[in-house]
Amino acid sequence: MAGSGRAISIVDHQLPDDDHNRYDVIFFDRQIPTLLTHSPSMVSFWLSQLPPPPRLVGLDVEWRPNFSTYSDHPIATIQLCTAAAAASSATSLIFQILQAPHVPKELADFLDDPANKFVGVGIGEDVEKLLVDYGLRVGNPVDLRSLAGKALKNAGLKTLAKEVLGKEVEKPKRVTRSRWDNPWLTPAQVQYACLDAFLSFEIGRSLTASATSSAASASASTAVAAA
Repeated sequence: MAGSGRAISIVDHQLPDDDHNRYDVIFFDRQIPTLLTHSPSMVSFWLSQLPPPPRLVGLDVEWRPNFSTYSDHPIATIQLCTAAAAASSATSLIFQILQAPHVPKELADFLDDPANKFVGVGIGEDVEKLLVDYGLRVGNPVDLRSLAGKALKNAGLKTLAKEVLGKEVEKPKRVTRSRWDNPWLTPAQVQYACLDAFLSFEIGRSLTASATSSAASASASTAVAAA
């Protein structure tokens, strides 16, 4: 995923560890700390640092492209993005579930918790594949298109980002169709994966805020009319 000039970029911290790495993904004026890992304990640690529920969480998954009707590759990565402890900031996790020795119970509980609202475009397909591939249940999934209204009911993430956030993004096919099952992802893959979850989170937050504001205005108008 790329943007105009240096509006979208990535900083690789190049940690010496063999089970995780950290990045900062830059999206215009936002900086998203991102953890890439196949370690169950690192996933559990990341989850432990989040503020308490209720939470809005951007969710996306990637897998090795199926170039044949006979192939059905399992999910290789789970991407999550949600509010961090610091105000007005976000944090992202890319869990290489295909490379992991097991799925931590903390992640299974987090996904199944109805207090966590998971948002994404076409999220129903991702939720179904998580259940089929790993037996993971997502308790409260919401498709962003259902929040965006009839005019955007068939929109993709790129269109929603432009219409809701006013930001232009690209989803290069060379990254979309890359080997997500590789033992270690490239910075381009990390940037792409992070932004899919981050954009879902930000769009969801914006649409939820708009809906809340509209409901409050309608309630106030009704109260005035009844007075």
